[in-house]
Amino acid sequence: ILERLTQIYPNRLYVELQRHPGPGGALPEHEALAERGAIDLAYELDLPIVATNDVYFPKTEMYEAHDALICIAEGAYVDQQQPRRRLTPQHYFKSEAEMVALFADLPEALENTVEIARRCAFAVKKHAPILPKFADDEVNELRRQANEGLQARLKVIPHSATPQEYQDRLDFELGIIEKMGFPGYFLIVADFIKWAKDHNIPVGPGRGSGAGSLVAYALTITDLDPLRYALLFERFLNPERVSMPDFDIDFCMDRREEVISYVQGKYGRDKVAQIITFGALLSKAAVRDVGRVLQLSYGHVDKLSKMIPVEGVKPVSITKALADEPRLREAAKEEVVGRLLDYAAKIEGLYRNASTHAAGVVIGDRPLDQLVPLYQDPRSDMPATQFNMKWVEAAGLVKFDFLGLKTLTVIQNAMDLLALRDIKFDINLIPLDDKPSYDLYASAKTVAVFQVESSGMMDALRRMKPTCIEDIVALVALYRPGPMENIPTYCEVKNGLRDLESIHPTIDHILAETQGIIVYQEQVMQIAQVMGGYSLGGADLLRRAMGKKIAEEMAKERPKFIDGCKATHNIDAKKAGEVFDLLEKFANYGFNKSHAAAYAVVSYQTAYLKANYPAEFMAAVMNCDLHLTDKLAVYKREVDKLGLKTIAPCVNASLATFTVRENALVYGLGALKNVGVDAMRLIVQARADKPFATLFDFARRTDLKRIGKRPLEMLARA
Repeated sequence: ILERLTQIYPNRLYVELQRHPGPGGALPEHEALAERGAIDLAYELDLPIVATNDVYFPKTEMYEAHDALICIAEGAYVDQQQPRRRLTPQHYFKSEAEMVALFADLPEALENTVEIARRCAFAVKKHAPILPKFADDEVNELRRQANEGLQARLKVIPHSATPQEYQDRLDFELGIIEKMGFPGYFLIVADFIKWAKDHNIPVGPGRGSGAGSLVAYALTITDLDPLRYALLFERFLNPERVSMPDFDIDFCMDRREEVISYVQGKYGRDKVAQIITFGALLSKAAVRDVGRVLQLSYGHVDKLSKMIPVEGVKPVSITKALADEPRLREAAKEEVVGRLLDYAAKIEGLYRNASTHAAGVVIGDRPLDQLVPLYQDPRSDMPATQFNMKWVEAAGLVKFDFLGLKTLTVIQNAMDLLALRDIKFDINLIPLDDKPSYDLYASAKTVAVFQVESSGMMDALRRMKPTCIEDIVALVALYRPGPMENIPTYCEVKNGLRDLESIHPTIDHILAETQGIIVYQEQVMQIAQVMGGYSLGGADLLRRAMGKKIAEEMAKERPKFIDGCKATHNIDAKKAGEVFDLLEKFANYGFNKSHAAAYAVVSYQTAYLKANYPAEFMAAVMNCDLHLTDKLAVYKREVDKLGLKTIAPCVNASLATFTVRENALVYGLGALKNVGVDAMRLIVQARADKPFATLFDFARRTDLKRIGKRPLEMLARA
């Protein structure tokens, strides 16, 4: 074999030696036997030898904790008698001095490690963004699609500006997109979104700063008119700071995979992949995993895990938990618990498993294994990059986000139920001044209404009493830690209980829709533009510097802003400094208006459906949570509050899912506990148009074996 390898790798083949001595300093038998033969062969074939160290953990003290980690990975127990994979305390990261001592009799084996390091010197190259070619002339293709799309939009939407202003904005954006080299990106995104819409897959109106682009609106990437909501293109794509655009697209959660399959088919399965993510062992999970491999009882481990406090959404470290939690310190006095916590503290924070990014997909112009290493997730037929999100971008791959949003599924299901009554309309063209919808918001009857169903949101709605879509946009932006403190002021000014406080007459028009409060990042940019004479691109750079609290940048920007205020409106330095301080505070708090507006529109669509078609809306909501009994109970109470009649589940009246008959909610068979939707569909198919006459008729016409014993028992109980 060595002779054959020598021919394949001339002048590049080394014979590797490893030494992991036991307690007395002697090598394990298998290593001693293998080394003798390997050295003889190396000298016989005139091959160089090289010393290596099989490293698994940084220090010997980590050995036992790492042994527990092996057991976690392999589903074994630390103290089991059956054979399992085991290492030794010598598999740690040895220092140069330790390796010199270990191979003192073979100095050339150590010298060759340096030679290999020199010969293998390699630096990963960064690539500029690589995208598949969408058209021979992408610039002209984008211009054609954008201009045709804008004309189609202007025929059906209420105009928020003159057609010429729309055209000027489109031409301005196209100029920047072409200059930055991104026509292909827009065409690729527009293509898979158009395909989704052509196949009746619900797509969200927008998400993130991309909703600020008129080109995106013209291409139907978004369904939000940026001029209607005063959204800024520079917040999405800044001509003064070249970075990749990033559209996050919401699809119906049930059919998102179909869109990804389309992309694979169009560009080639070897050119499309998901992105890997790594799950780290947090303290609670580490305690549970180590407890299992140490064979402690589930109840005991569960109790210990629950003693670890949680800060925000993450549990604190085991070291901090021991310092802060007296009960855990007391429990640790027991030897086996002390051992468990010691192991868990050492492996905490290490990667536990590889998974795939929830939404990210990369598309290349060549087979992806030419750019990045790939990994096959056993739960998916689609490969994933071995580089995480940060490094795939450095490797030149562009990320596209395919997100699943349950609310889009709810809206589509409600529209399908309405179509059965011959009620059909485009949800994206509903009037934005529907009084019943705002009455619903003002009375806080918003259970199941997107973004506003929490008790805190309901309280804010009662105080605000929204009367226009701008109020919903502002509430989506304000209802977060920090900005929340401005909700009372917003409500009081809106309802005439307090006067609007002017910051400066030159910018009052910018803050009029938010009752004189800086709510959006876009407002920070507009104030810098109008008051300080910035370009919108420069204003976006200022906003970024403020948001990240970059002191060096802020020191440069303050005099620039003050001088701009003086030159533009002759505003004195004191007042300009006050406004700058105010911008600095709100740049950190401010929310992306494009995102808030897009999600406010989705919220309004759900409110419109609930206010005008409550039976179909509630049926659709319940269909999306068929398996969640607790949620169904909440929704059933809401149905009763709305005064809707409910028809009890019945094998002769119900379908597998919730439906509506004569404005009454027909309870879905699949919503019953422990029956399964697929089994209930079999019953509905067997029934067809002829109700079951008797229990015997039911048994004769249905396939009882396929339905199963348990679902039948549950139906009898129900």
